[in-house]
Amino acid sequence: MNIVMMTNTYTPHVGGVARSVSSFTEAFRDRGHRVLVVAPVFPDMPADEPDVVRIPAIQNFNGSDFSVVLPVPGKLDEALDAFAPDIIHAHHPFLIGSTALRVAAERDCPLIFTHHTLYEAYTHYVPGDSPALKRFVAELSTSYANSADQVFAPSQSIADLLVSRGVETPIAVVPTGIDQPAFANGDGAAFRKAWGLDADAPVIGHVGRLAEEKNLSYLTQALVAALAQSPQAQALIVGEGAAHDVITHQLAQAQLSDRVILTGALDLPALADAYAAMDVFAFASHTETQGMVLAEAMAAGVPVVALDAPGAREVVEAGDNGSLLAADASAGEFAHALYEWLGWRQHDSDRVKAALATTAEAYSLSRAAEHALAIDRQCWQAEATQHDRRDSARAAWHGSLRRVQAEWSVIRGMARAAGRALSGDSKEVEP
Repeated sequence: MNIVMMTNTYTPHVGGVARSVSSFTEAFRDRGHRVLVVAPVFPDMPADEPDVVRIPAIQNFNGSDFSVVLPVPGKLDEALDAFAPDIIHAHHPFLIGSTALRVAAERDCPLIFTHHTLYEAYTHYVPGDSPALKRFVAELSTSYANSADQVFAPSQSIADLLVSRGVETPIAVVPTGIDQPAFANGDGAAFRKAWGLDADAPVIGHVGRLAEEKNLSYLTQALVAALAQSPQAQALIVGEGAAHDVITHQLAQAQLSDRVILTGALDLPALADAYAAMDVFAFASHTETQGMVLAEAMAAGVPVVALDAPGAREVVEAGDNGSLLAADASAGEFAHALYEWLGWRQHDSDRVKAALATTAEAYSLSRAAEHALAIDRQCWQAEATQHDRRDSARAAWHGSLRRVQAEWSVIRGMARAAGRALSGDSKEVEP
């Protein structure tokens, strides 16, 4: 099959969606399929990228790690003409997602939408964030899902949520697979030596984008408390993002800067080495759709302490491969769970290792790619029996998009009026 992956984020951007698109792209290609990736331009991207179309974009939109693509239909249409797609995969309902809908309709291709993100959790990046905007964004992603021929949900929690919101398109749970052998063979000892971690110290680790929606202030509070309980322990944080300075400030206030290593973003094989250097993995996000980093940690033989939330609850089996705390657990309770897991290697380690390996196998890239391709084939080979439903759903999606734009316009106008009033630059309004 000729498969098109259309995404607002891709390598070298660091994040779950970019890694998912990259992983599935390589897995599909390894199985003999052609894959064309349509993605924004990013700084430091590779100079030579076969079968990748880069779209000009505004980088770091409103202080976020994300980009806003700019429409260039001519260049894209030429590439699609040459590629002759069979399947279109949309990885966002916005921006390039809009183009994916047009491309699928014009070329009579099935559209598969992967609902990677709880989009309403990211509206703080948009000027004029409001409860109404959050509702509109949730409605927009639901309408987009109903415009597709098939929806991929990264976890059962997200599949259930989509059904509750009114998604009628068939939904399949297709988690992003992980390269299990790569994460199982990290060199933790070498990593500790290279980064100045004590060879024998228990290490609490975290991997992820350092952003507000990841609940990192809470996580840092828990790390501070756990390090206070275990004076020999150290912490390792892998990732980069706008919350970096907030984390370092909290650590400095607690006088723990010398016991915490922040490496920035890492790629394989260094990322696997970082996981291998950890004794327990800490994860406090409420906004994940899939706990990909949790599966990576488990593939490296590291148990996880997480809050009960979508994604995490599918991966963490309390008492076997980690601890799943109540969503409203205090930072002190989280710290206590971390402390209890620091010594797991001295108690029943064979049972824990077996549970970790079982979970990692369930989230292997090979298994996920085969599942995704089987559904792709079904969509490709099926007769077009849902045109009427799709046309109605796509009209609803366009209506939702217009309401989001109207809400943003009203809020932006109010903000401008307030700014002029406060600055003394207000003008009389003509009758």
